[in-house]
Amino acid sequence: MQIGSYLLANKLILAPMAGISDRPFRELCRQKGAGLAVSEMVSSNPELRHHHRTLLKADFDNETGLRSVQILGTNPQQMAEAAQFNAQRGAHIIDINMGCPAKKVCSVAAGSALLKDELLVTKILNAVVNAVAIPVTLKIRTGWDTDSRNAIAIAKIAEQAGIAALTIHGRTRACKFAGEAEYETIKQVKQAVTIPIIANGDIDCAEKAHAVLTSTGADAIMIGRAAQGNPWLFAEINYFLKTGKTIKKPTVSEIHQTILQHLDALYSFYGNTVGVRMARKHIGWYFKHFNSVDSHTKNRINQAQHPVEQLLLINAAFNFLITDGAAS
Repeated sequence: MQIGSYLLANKLILAPMAGISDRPFRELCRQKGAGLAVSEMVSSNPELRHHHRTLLKADFDNETGLRSVQILGTNPQQMAEAAQFNAQRGAHIIDINMGCPAKKVCSVAAGSALLKDELLVTKILNAVVNAVAIPVTLKIRTGWDTDSRNAIAIAKIAEQAGIAALTIHGRTRACKFAGEAEYETIKQVKQAVTIPIIANGDIDCAEKAHAVLTSTGADAIMIGRAAQGNPWLFAEINYFLKTGKTIKKPTVSEIHQTILQHLDALYSFYGNTVGVRMARKHIGWYFKHFNSVDSHTKNRINQAQHPVEQLLLINAAFNFLITDGAAS
């Protein structure tokens, strides 16, 4: 998979997810086989540019691999400046968000709301591409709603503007995450333009990844929600694409060690107090691998206030799982 001058190690990309695709999770997914991991969306609002939380979302300190930052906004000049700012901070790729369906984003005409204004899309893409010397990618949905699918039109605008690769989540903004992804629309876009196309939506196993690549002709796939608590998915897909065979699921011990590694990174990145809070949702996703973890244990872990307490409870839960012979 080629993005501008950069050749990715494989066809698998971790999606930008607000509150999830931080540096610890990006690094973990790369270790498990993601060829690229995109940052959380970063506001282009100049008043927020130097805010601690904004800077943290695109923090690359000691991060390995290619660095892709997703920017969000509606003002072409501000988007161009945000691209320049993040390029100066070490980004290798700038990704533009025109796919987020969240109400708070669309209410200010950002994210997937931009798909309703093709002229503004053109202005933003041209401004950002012309502002930086690094590749610019774009993430969209198939349209605003089922009566106004315009992914092909947006793709042609992107191609004309010099966008290096286009990710398509196979749903309209109105669909949010309901229903089935429109792989046929992604296929039509792929056939309409020459730039690399990345398919996104409902790809949750190796077999599905292979089927989507085959049916759409996409150059790569992007994994989002399915990677939550399951970073091994990238290794499973890579192995299947290379061999046509399935790889063994992680053992209880492997899941335990990955959680500990992930939590240690979260504590270091956010500090103990925020790190413990950020860890809770990830722990919940990891524990979905096991049916035998009761709600009382999960509640105690969620109520933990300090890393030592959180880790002791997790270790106790896994000691029980190993003794109980839980299957992963």
